[in-house]
Amino acid sequence: MSSSATKRIVLKFGTGILTKINTPEPDPVQLRKLVEAVALLKAAGHSVVVVSSGAVASGLKPLELQVRPTDMTTLQALAAVGQTHLMHDYENLLRDHGLHVAQLLVTHEDLAQMDRANRVKATLERLLEFRQVVPVINENDSVAIEELRFGDNDKLSSRIACLWGADLLILLTSAPGLLRDLTKPEEGPIPFVNDVDLVIHHAQEEKTKLGTGGMISKLRAVQEAVHGGVECIIASGRHAEQLPAVVAGGGICTRFPRRS
Repeated sequence: MSSSATKRIVLKFGTGILTKINTPEPDPVQLRKLVEAVALLKAAGHSVVVVSSGAVASGLKPLELQVRPTDMTTLQALAAVGQTHLMHDYENLLRDHGLHVAQLLVTHEDLAQMDRANRVKATLERLLEFRQVVPVINENDSVAIEELRFGDNDKLSSRIACLWGADLLILLTSAPGLLRDLTKPEEGPIPFVNDVDLVIHHAQEEKTKLGTGGMISKLRAVQEAVHGGVECIIASGRHAEQLPAVVAGGGICTRFPRRS
């Protein structure tokens, strides 16, 4: 991690922490808490990039659908509608803190091709020169299908972190970290994992009704990021108020050191 006090931080918000626990709709209280945490990190001088899921869930209510569909065309239609609602919510909440959202929609192809990846990086770097701007990145789900099918933006967040040269990637999920014992969640998470390659087998694939990721997906993202030189943390997005403490080295979470 950078030796300076301020850090380059990528925060990944999954669908499971952006929606209500028992109903398929966005949770405005949760989003407010997450944005408040972002504002605190910005106020402390950190550079913050958010990789946010939630477009499909945000499109359900406007299109009067009760459950997440399974066909790709309808999912992409939901994402097209929901993305505008999601960004509107981010902008309204960030404005309360004197901040503004900058939307970046990318595909994995954008990051796989060097010239396109360099343009994404250049745009991101330029946006972050404006201290009042918070870039919010999502896969362009209306034309791409990888996130809708597989990873809930876990892979995207690790690739953005590596591309940008982030000091820290924080994956926020419904769990407090990588649990010691899945049958005894009260025992809490493993605080430090020196070698993520050895613990991927420890996790089970557990998916929410709205999300497409799971702990396996997050550990694979961590694996890619730490090998790319980025320290990683898995923490609970339901306790966003602890984010400043997590960044400072405390909090309840699982930490994965970067590989040199």
